[in-house]
Amino acid sequence: MTALPWREIDTVLLDMDGTLLDLHFDNHFWLEHLPQRYAEHHKISRELADAELMPLFKEHAGQLNWYCTDFWSRELKLSIRDLKREVAELIALRPDADTFLDAVRAAGKRVVLITNAHRDSLSLKLERIELAGYFERMISSHDYGFAKENQQFWFALKQDLVFDPARSLFIDDSLSVLRSAARFGIAHLLAVREPDSHQGPRDTGEFAAVEDYRAILQGL
Repeated sequence: MTALPWREIDTVLLDMDGTLLDLHFDNHFWLEHLPQRYAEHHKISRELADAELMPLFKEHAGQLNWYCTDFWSRELKLSIRDLKREVAELIALRPDADTFLDAVRAAGKRVVLITNAHRDSLSLKLERIELAGYFERMISSHDYGFAKENQQFWFALKQDLVFDPARSLFIDDSLSVLRSAARFGIAHLLAVREPDSHQGPRDTGEFAAVEDYRAILQGL
């Protein structure tokens, strides 16, 4: 990818899961740990658990409920908060994400976390990884009532933060979220080449991708 035009960027908006943190924790939780514990709790086979859960996950994907621990706790009759703690040792920072955050802050950029993660999930991750000090604000889409895939999230964010989309950089591992940001007018967009360290690189469609956080600091 070409060097970022840092002189044209005042605000840096960053996703959390898959962008700053390794997505392996979340993928393992939703695709392995939760189905197994659901099967045990309901005394059914793992195969039947998968058959019940996967259509539910597909139905709510990209909506605020998908990211809501309260919703899934009610829906599945399990404490999602407690189950996440059982595998919290898998929460990990992506390579050089902290180096990137340090450099961007030192350069005087406004740095804001915007995540679809529920506040419960955000709190758990902040217990494991010291991220809060890097950010002016840490915003959950649940604060606004709209997931980042929804244009209403971006209108609420702009009203809340008062920032210029034309002078903003946004990095996210979700292509649907990046496309929503592009429709809103965020000028500088980057995907993440390998959000889950256990799954290898992936196609990032029309978006240039972060492969090495140190590399995109060039020119800062």
